[in-house]
Amino acid sequence: MTQGIPAAELSDDDLERELRHAHEKRHDILVEGTVDQLRNHSLRTAELERAYVDRFADRVKDSAEKADLL
Repeated sequence: MTQGIPAAELSDDDLERELRHAHEKRHDILVEGTVDQLRNHSLRTAELERAYVDRFADRVKDSAEKADLL
């Protein structure tokens, strides 16, 4: 069960802020959190990332472009 406002209901600025915060907290939760906290964090992060890709598809490089970067 995830917590917080559903990602689809967040403003663009709030979505970007929440996603940035989720990525910043990931290591702390991995190292110090419980399995349930990690599971919930993973679900919430995935929800935020899906919303980001849906809204800002033009910002996300496709796999062919990413392969060129490697």
